[in-house]
Amino acid sequence: MSDDAAVFDRHRSLLFTLSYELLGSVADAEDVVQEAYLRWSGRPAEPVENPRAYLAQVVTRLSLNRLRTLARRREDYVGPWLPEPLLTTPDVADDVVLAESVSLALLVVLESLTPRERAVFVLREVFGYGHDEIAGALGSTAVAVRQVAHRARRQVQARRPRFTADAATADRVRTEFERSVLTGDLQGLMDVLAPDVVLLSDGGGVVSAARRPIHGPDPVARFLLGVVAKSAAASPNMYSRIEHAMVNGDRGWLTRLDRRVTSAIQVVIADGRISQVLMVNNPQKLVTLDEHHRLTR
Repeated sequence: MSDDAAVFDRHRSLLFTLSYELLGSVADAEDVVQEAYLRWSGRPAEPVENPRAYLAQVVTRLSLNRLRTLARRREDYVGPWLPEPLLTTPDVADDVVLAESVSLALLVVLESLTPRERAVFVLREVFGYGHDEIAGALGSTAVAVRQVAHRARRQVQARRPRFTADAATADRVRTEFERSVLTGDLQGLMDVLAPDVVLLSDGGGVVSAARRPIHGPDPVARFLLGVVAKSAAASPNMYSRIEHAMVNGDRGWLTRLDRRVTSAIQVVIADGRISQVLMVNNPQKLVTLDEHHRLTR
């Protein structure tokens, strides 16, 4: 491996994490990292004092260009849009900031920001870059970046979900959620759902999914049990189709049919109850769920 390739490889996982948080798409983030490598290897033969900052700047600019294209495409998306899920290694959960930043729930919140606001928020709040460094990446000034950072932080704080810090409580709630869904226990399921619970189901117009968010314990519970009943008719042994997985930095579930992943599910738990259920069913977003991604910041 050449020196340039070795340097790039040391930062590859960070660059993928950065691009994924900006785009919410595994495939697009991988494309950005590959393009960044081509630019890195093809740059003028001059020493780079800080390869990490240099490469992060390249990836940020490439991601922003792609994000503007994706934003236009998402305007015509059928039904709720959710990020493309990914399987993460267990160590991601040990970094609370990183785990929250790649969660499906927070990535949905970041969709409400402009591309520039999203870039500033991710670079500042997740990766800890200074205002001057971010300004260099965006072709702006430190003063302007501070203003954008303040605005983006305020918007995210107003929308971001609250996460339960107590792992034992979260595990108990997930266990009861899974048991109730698989056994058809409507009341048991409603008991673990928050009064203001919302379910988002992303089928992208390709497969069956709820076209609008579903609100409230009773509608959400009945929808989930209906999905299970329909799936059980197609595959009687539901237990063989559901597996636990680390989805976007937290415990979640994958469902399979004939070894093919048919959905990725993650829940948000706060105050001992589930406040969000996020289901990605769009098959175009599930193709990378047979491999784990190492994320760093």
